Order: sequence, then structure tokens, then C-alpha cells
Amino acid sequence: MSILFASLIGFLTAAGVFLSLRAQTFPVVLGLTLLSYAVNLFLFGMGRLKTDAAAVLGKSASYTDPLPQALVLTAIVIAFAMTAFVIVLALKTRAELGNDHVDGEDDASSNEQGGPSA
Repeated sequence: MSILFASLIGFLTAAGVFLSLRAQTFPVVLGLTLLSYAVNLFLFGMGRLKTDAAAVLGKSASYTDPLPQALVLTAIVIAFAMTAFVIVLALKTRAELGNDHVDGEDDASSNEQGGPSA
């Protein structure tokens, strides 16, 4: 279970970094969202995640720490609100500038000015 969990965190981190390095705004937003999911899973896993453990029954019982679960739940709500805000901001920028590149310039204008091609 822990190998699968660690592999999932690694895959989400790699996909998030890959998408964050793109030139368009929507893949960057999607990449940052995947990175936040990876961090949430990491925090959730740090709370000694158990599949068949009982709830808190006594002082001697080994239970899952509820603090990382509360932090992850709060982080999910905040990440959802920030993702919605950034998507609306990206849509407004696309409507005003006419393109969705992160730097606000399209490929044709950067190639004419001698900039690197994407």
C-alpha cells in the first residue's frame, strides 16, 4: 500500500511540474493543482494512514492522527477557491489579450523579436 501511495505522489508531482513549465495558462493552472494534490496526499500519508485501524477507543489503541486530516481538508477547500479564482483570471486575460500564453505574447511576436521559440 505504501509503495502505491508513494508512486502516486511521485506521479502527481512529476505531472504537476511538467504541466507547470508549459507556456499556456491552463496547463500551468492544472499543473499547480496537481502539485497541491500531491502535497495533500503527502500530508495525509504523514498522519500514519491505516486501512483497518479502529477509531480512538482507548489510551493504548494506535489510531490515525486527525491533525493532518484536518489540514488536508482545509487545504482542499482553499485550493479549490484559489483554482477557481485563477481560472477566472486566466479567462479574463485571454479575453483582453487574445492569447493564453503566460507572458502575454504569442509565438509569432516572440519569434519576430528574436526570442526563443516554444
